[in-house]
Amino acid sequence: MGSEDDRWGYEDAGPVSRPYIVTGGRTRPRGTRYFDLVDLVVRSARQADISPFSPERAQILDLCRIPISVAELGAVLGLPIGVVRVLLDDLMYENLIEVMESAPRGGVVTDQRLLSKVLERLRAL
Repeated sequence: MGSEDDRWGYEDAGPVSRPYIVTGGRTRPRGTRYFDLVDLVVRSARQADISPFSPERAQILDLCRIPISVAELGAVLGLPIGVVRVLLDDLMYENLIEVMESAPRGGVVTDQRLLSKVLERLRAL
């Protein structure tokens, strides 16, 4: 066995909270809306006092003053995307955010200008 100095306790791990605590025990959004990583999220025109919200929800609303992608929210918050999606679903249910889809779901993108720009940028790399 090692010395007592080799042991560490929970306080040594730093501030840790389990994702299910942040989401109130839910692992999936309650709605049918799927938040794609590239969807842009922005605060709705509805004004809300963010003080009664959890720190994570308040931070999301603060970050969403300008459009931000779901992936960026996860990175800035340091939370798993699944947790971010549950929180976004809650905020959308309360009409506090709006989601701008980046592209139509399930369809084929046939906008030639868009495809030309993508090809041009790929060649520039």
